Amino acid sequence: MNNIRNIALVAHVDHGKTTLLDALLKSGGTFAAHQAVVDRVMDSNDQERERGITILAKAAEIEWRGTKINLVDTPGHADFGGEVERALALVDGILLLVDAAEGPLPQTRYVLSKALARDLPVVVVLNKVDRSDARPEEVLLEVEQLFLDLAHHDHHLSFPVISAVARDGRSMKGIGMPAENADLVPLLDAILDTIPEPTDDPSAPLQAMVANLDAS
Repeated sequence: MNNIRNIALVAHVDHGKTTLLDALLKSGGTFAAHQAVVDRVMDSNDQERERGITILAKAAEIEWRGTKINLVDTPGHADFGGEVERALALVDGILLLVDAAEGPLPQTRYVLSKALARDLPVVVVLNKVDRSDARPEEVLLEVEQLFLDLAHHDHHLSFPVISAVARDGRSMKGIGMPAENADLVPLLDAILDTIPEPTDDPSAPLQAMVANLDAS
């Protein structure tokens, strides 16, 4: 199962998680270059569309360098923390998005604590570095302090950092402003380098956890 990665996108509400997922789907070739794509394409629930927030965890997939990356979009609002916990049980790592101006907020701490408790590797994405009030260096220090507070093992303190403008689909390694012609290749490569392949036995009986029931 070396050619599969299962990851969850987690963040405080409005830090750009669903916007980044939209950009990843476009970068991964899910949509044709000429295809018109609505914003927040994963928020298909009527309530999500109306409120502009993610309520239910949902999955999508992209292909990158011969690897299938399964992406799980999770709610950023504290009221739907149960959805986040169920999503973390399904993945092998997370993308932790943090607004480069606002810094880590309560839901950031909550989801990171749950991820580290499961010993999941983390790729930190400092999003919205193009904001006029962005302070990425200070925010990174705040994120590092959060890891110090929540880490269960020394290896939890080592994680890649990506700066991004999710709205434009731009990223770069480390702290800085992605170039105007930048793309999400640095982030996609960080996913492959950091998140391990699943360790499940593909020959074992199928098991699945029912997380949500719906009817039309």
